[in-house]
Amino acid sequence: MIIYEYPLNERIRTLLRLEDLFERLGVLLSRDDAIDHHFALLTLFEILEVASRADLKSDLLQELERQRQVLAAFRNNPDIAEDILLQVLADMERASTALFAVAGKIGQHVRENEWLMSIKQRSNIPGGTNEFDLPSYHHWLHHDAAERSADLQTWIGPMFAIRDAGAIVLKLLREGGKPAKHVAQNGTFSQMLGGRVAQLVRIRLPRTTPVIPEISANKYALNIRFTVLGADRARGCETDVEFELTFCNL
Repeated sequence: MIIYEYPLNERIRTLLRLEDLFERLGVLLSRDDAIDHHFALLTLFEILEVASRADLKSDLLQELERQRQVLAAFRNNPDIAEDILLQVLADMERASTALFAVAGKIGQHVRENEWLMSIKQRSNIPGGTNEFDLPSYHHWLHHDAAERSADLQTWIGPMFAIRDAGAIVLKLLREGGKPAKHVAQNGTFSQMLGGRVAQLVRIRLPRTTPVIPEISANKYALNIRFTVLGADRARGCETDVEFELTFCNL
């Protein structure tokens, strides 16, 4: 199956972007080539930009605390697996403690590094990190892979607190919905929300289904238009499409 997700507020949009960037970063950090470490650093700069929301840290701390209180109420409930519940609560406590310990704004240690900021500034220019523009960076890329990896871990390590906190919130959000099967007649589907509160919409399709959902939503209605990708553009799907829809809320 392939899952398409559509955030219904800016906070969830930010968390989904960060999740995608951290997943990419994890792949790049697992490699040793200089080009992979170059793109790992560029990804760090992207994370820095996305995480620059002044209230993101406090939002995550408040949400983790709210969810901790909700889950703690289920302790000693015979219908709940106590060991799993305790593990989730422990994970939330660790994530909250790590995030609270981050001094100042998320990524402040990177912003205070003049050398990294010079690379970030040049990276906004196509081809701007060439060796004649940044000879010191060119030199760093020729360090041993282990040395580059250690530097990257130093710069990226403090950012993992927001990754872990966001991952818990998104996991709870995705689990906070019940999937329902629908059919888009002639490739289109609309549903009035009728006061339903949701923060995320998830659509599941078989991986072999050659359609792509284009989603638009507000607090009143959800609209989905399925398209088929052609050689040069996407065109509207004119056949019925079976799909699974989930409204997720914390």
